[in-house]
Amino acid sequence: MTTFASGTTASNGERGLTRDALTVLQPGFTGTTAPDWLLRRLGEGLASVGLFGRNIASPEQLAALTAQLRAERDDVLVAIDEEGGDVTRLEVRTGSSFPGNHALGAVDDLELTRKVAAELGRRLAACGVNLNWAPSADVNSNPSNPVIGVRSFGASADLAARHTAAYVTGLQSAGVAACTKHFPGHGDTAIDSHHALPRIDVDESVLLERELRPFRAAIAAGTRAVMTAHILVPVLDPDRPATLSSTVLTDLLRRELGYTGLIVTDGMEMQAIAGTYGIERGSVLAIAAGADAICVGGGLADDETVRRLRDALVSAVRSGELPEERLAEAAERVRTLAHWTAAAADAQLPADEEVGLRAARRALRITGGDDFTPLTTAPYVAAFTPVANVAVGDETPWGVAAELARLLPGTETGSFAGEDAGLATLAAAGPRRIVAVVRDEHRHPWMGAALDTVLRTRPDTIVIEMGLPQAPARGALHIATHGAARVCGRAAAEVIAGE
Repeated sequence: MTTFASGTTASNGERGLTRDALTVLQPGFTGTTAPDWLLRRLGEGLASVGLFGRNIASPEQLAALTAQLRAERDDVLVAIDEEGGDVTRLEVRTGSSFPGNHALGAVDDLELTRKVAAELGRRLAACGVNLNWAPSADVNSNPSNPVIGVRSFGASADLAARHTAAYVTGLQSAGVAACTKHFPGHGDTAIDSHHALPRIDVDESVLLERELRPFRAAIAAGTRAVMTAHILVPVLDPDRPATLSSTVLTDLLRRELGYTGLIVTDGMEMQAIAGTYGIERGSVLAIAAGADAICVGGGLADDETVRRLRDALVSAVRSGELPEERLAEAAERVRTLAHWTAAAADAQLPADEEVGLRAARRALRITGGDDFTPLTTAPYVAAFTPVANVAVGDETPWGVAAELARLLPGTETGSFAGEDAGLATLAAAGPRRIVAVVRDEHRHPWMGAALDTVLRTRPDTIVIEMGLPQAPARGALHIATHGAARVCGRAAAEVIAGE
């Protein structure tokens, strides 16, 4: 029998209530094998587990981990934050084999986007992952956005809508449920919701035509899940962020847009929620507002977090704050998705190992290429490195140095930041040809100043922009990769070395 913290023994009805409370949680954990507490919770009703880079060492290890989870519960939803591009968990230590959304939007080939998503889904399914917290359907209308950027297909709502639908179709053809995010749209923000609560002040007509268009396309394409955004949209709800708003989740997403699948929250430990409502109160409000699954575990990844959220939901039902029918409905939607993934698990797609590289090559935008002579000697690669946002993380390597070293042995590299970055680069490079690698130069004044310094002395410098290509193209050769995935670096290195 289930025993609550108070020491009372649960009746059959309370046991069902407790199972439902566990069913709606999507927690994380630390380590590359499942801890005992997690396996025990699966036996008690937990239906989902979220994986992050810390849980993955290799495809073989990941397959063993998911098999361990399924030995305890065969219909468990195993979720992951695998967008490809800058945000990768499968290849967190090497960089992704797939370019991200912005590169795919730059190519603007819907069939290519579908193929990339299908191959990514095939690899996830082969490792036992059946729910992907992707794609990002956000329209990156604010180029200063610190958290979306190259995770978006682009600044055009029509472009984002078409590619979101293609991505959902491709991913789900592999039997992996798509979770389209971040509803109702995180593109027009200047604050990272990992750190604070962003606000989008647009009128309703802009919201309908811009932010919501990709989500309509995703729903039409059959997305099995939608992830909420921790953002305040006053035109919809002046008081509560979207994740906690029944106006946004129930009235808009369910009733107006006709969505019937699973609604998942963004990570509840993000400061936009944890720093304002707290994770327990936030989770209760989210389920009451219409969310069906609580994502938590990126930062809080222990049994105590699961217990706290379970008990908060149970207490809210007992007090009458959260209708028991609403919690039961949410839990049933989780089970419905689990049934879909089980039925879709037999999807057998042919492998297309090189599709990511083909896409990365096509995404390059090259300025100055007509007068450029490929390098035959090893250059010095200066990486002008900004602080990584939390979604991307700082453990994933980026840049072109590793790929250039493979093509031009002897290539050396250094990482530079701050007001002295330009002078430090010149001193470190010496007489060698400089390849300067930037990421969102337009958002970092120190980066632009560093390039100014380097180019004044060394106008033959090659510049690689691996973020949003908003700043003017300059240098003897300028390559915009539209993302910092490993394959984007490889594609750029091939051009530099004349491969």
